[in-house]
Amino acid sequence: MRFSPTAIPEVIRIDPQVFRDARGFFLESYHAEKFAAAGVHARFVQDNHSRSMRGTLRGLHMQLRFAQGKLVRCIAGEVYDVAVDVRRGSPSFGRWVGETLSAENFRQLWVPPGFLHGFCVTSESAEIQYKCTELYHPEDELGVAWNDPDLALGWPVDAPLLSAKDAALPRLRDVEARLPFFSR
Repeated sequence: MRFSPTAIPEVIRIDPQVFRDARGFFLESYHAEKFAAAGVHARFVQDNHSRSMRGTLRGLHMQLRFAQGKLVRCIAGEVYDVAVDVRRGSPSFGRWVGETLSAENFRQLWVPPGFLHGFCVTSESAEIQYKCTELYHPEDELGVAWNDPDLALGWPVDAPLLSAKDAALPRLRDVEARLPFFSR
């Protein structure tokens, strides 16, 4: 596995070694010791699987008291995956990184706790799976608008398909006081 820090070093791109032959392929999608050696000391407690159609945008979401780290991978199709640093006091507060994850490139993205997360489907349909370091607590969820002009996210769509909940999310500046402080 190759672990590559992104423009925000805590967000890590993982490119697994893929073994291909006439039968298909094999890869390790997670190996605790290799991840720990790369600085990802995560204990995963929940796996999620999502299927969405082209143009669907899910996000931007996070949890506050039960902050989730997420290891995201696309197992069918292609998505543009985004992580936004919203840890107050962080040197990269309000900055974001995006990666194309696909069934073809096998790439994964480690999104640490304290980051908003979202993705947009760029293929006909896509399925993603992600491991979480905390259980889902709907009462603890916080979201920010996908098109917040202060963030200027580089989404590959102008008019995405959104859930009613995601369409009504506030701007970052309207929820900033609720966000956690950055600590090393």
